[in-house]
Amino acid sequence: MNSETLVIIMILLAYGFWISSEFKTIAAGISIFLFGMLSLQQGFRSFTGGILESILKAVTNSLSKRLCFGVVTTMMMQSSSLLSVLVISFISAGLLDLVSGMGIIFGANLGTTTGAWLVAGFGIKVKISAYAMPMLVFGVLLVLQKSKNLQGIGYILTGIGFLFLGIHYMKEGFDTFKETINLTEYAMTGFSGLLVFVALGVLTTIIIQSSDATMVIIITALASGQVTYENSLALAVGANIGTTVTAILGSLSANIKGKRLAAAHFIFNLFTAIVAIIMMDQFIWMVDKFCNTVGISSDDYTLKLAAFHTLFNVVGICVMLPLARPLARLLETLLVDKAGEVDKPNFLTQSALQFPDTAVEVVRKETEHLYNNVVHLILKTIGLHRRDVFSEQVLSDIVKKYQQLPDYDLDDAYERNFKGIYSSIIAFISQARFTWEMKLSGRLYWLREANLKLAESIKGTKHLQKNLQKSSISHNHFLKLEYDNVRRQVATLLRELEAIKTGMLVSELTLLSLDMLKAKLKDQNKLMMENIEVLIREHKISAEMGTSLMNDSVYVYDIQANLISMAATVFINHSRQSIDVEREMTLT
Repeated sequence: MNSETLVIIMILLAYGFWISSEFKTIAAGISIFLFGMLSLQQGFRSFTGGILESILKAVTNSLSKRLCFGVVTTMMMQSSSLLSVLVISFISAGLLDLVSGMGIIFGANLGTTTGAWLVAGFGIKVKISAYAMPMLVFGVLLVLQKSKNLQGIGYILTGIGFLFLGIHYMKEGFDTFKETINLTEYAMTGFSGLLVFVALGVLTTIIIQSSDATMVIIITALASGQVTYENSLALAVGANIGTTVTAILGSLSANIKGKRLAAAHFIFNLFTAIVAIIMMDQFIWMVDKFCNTVGISSDDYTLKLAAFHTLFNVVGICVMLPLARPLARLLETLLVDKAGEVDKPNFLTQSALQFPDTAVEVVRKETEHLYNNVVHLILKTIGLHRRDVFSEQVLSDIVKKYQQLPDYDLDDAYERNFKGIYSSIIAFISQARFTWEMKLSGRLYWLREANLKLAESIKGTKHLQKNLQKSSISHNHFLKLEYDNVRRQVATLLRELEAIKTGMLVSELTLLSLDMLKAKLKDQNKLMMENIEVLIREHKISAEMGTSLMNDSVYVYDIQANLISMAATVFINHSRQSIDVEREMTLT
């Protein structure tokens, strides 16, 4: 909400407070209700970073599980907004695919209708302010505790207490408001009235940023006789459309995957609303039949509104669910991801900071992106091409093919392709560790170390570059052979790491395999040192050439060791279970 809109709303509210004390009570009830929702979300956020994310990962293999997760989670949290943000974050980080996310969001749409049943069946008919007071007392007491879990429970109890209190004040306000102004005088019938009240429902939900709060306002107004039954149905349809604004706003800080899910959410709710508008008479008939069957009184309009809210969402799911995959393909065609830029972060988004698992995953992916840039810089420096090194060709032949090294500006390439991304990753990790305190900070610490290893490998490459270029134009055959051997060793390691990265080398002992690579590096370095001594002793190279080669052999060893250390963290140990299992196997 921009500042101009906020000022206009505050002026209108102030005018409403001035002309009507009842309006003040209703507005206070809405505010208390919204504050309760924020407290409830805060409480459930305390339990993210493990439980909720683990369940979310486990429900992607079945359509029924996705729907049930969406329904049950939204029923518990009474907020589809928090679930939408969670799913968008997971999709943006690549932990969920679009179809799985759509199934969860469809379920959340159905789950959010349970709030209307609770308010219509319990909140309106019972003096729930009596239940609110004990919850607020116990909730605040728990919030003041040091334990994060107790604080989370406290926020949940406080949130429910404020929800109940908000409903009470809204109901009281509407009951007395009708003595001053009877809003039913402004009721509209027919198709034009339907469209006007749908638009009013959309506008109210966009302003309040909560379809649940809008539904409570509608139900309390209906219970107080301030809105007609037909108009309340139209308002509910509008609230369903307006709730997608939260998902759209949440996707603004997400990548293209998150934007696709927000678009799918909007299309689903818009389609469902269009069906409800076109078939409103049929829906009213179905609601009457359903209520007669389950024993709901024909004049209990609040429960009939809740039934309508659930019914048209069920119809929407039944129609849209078979179209989920075609819709996903359409959105992937229309919302095309721009080619990743080598000099800018591709995965670090603010939405990923919402939850620890997504923060860790995007850092890992961005580190992979940075590694690809490092590979490009190293290969350019040693005068080889990615397409050749990562092919089936013999590396010795490739090295012989490219004897002339280019005059490559590594400093400029470092500034363009490395420094910006590297700085963004370090800043993101610092923010994530601050946001989530020590939660998952161990994994972020190791990822930060992996990025430091990449930076060290670039520094080693810079030290190596000068003598490599000198050797390429040298007339000393033996010196050129040694530096060709250096280039071949580096290319060999990059090929092996690429095979691990792309999953071509699948092994239960991948950590042990990397340890064997480290041991191989030590043998290579020792052999190179011995060979240099022989070349100096036999006067095939000068002592100056030999000392330069020895220094460069150290640089080569450091480059390779740093890359292997990075690979152990980024390519293998990005799941906590594999870290523990593989380290135990390595020690054994």
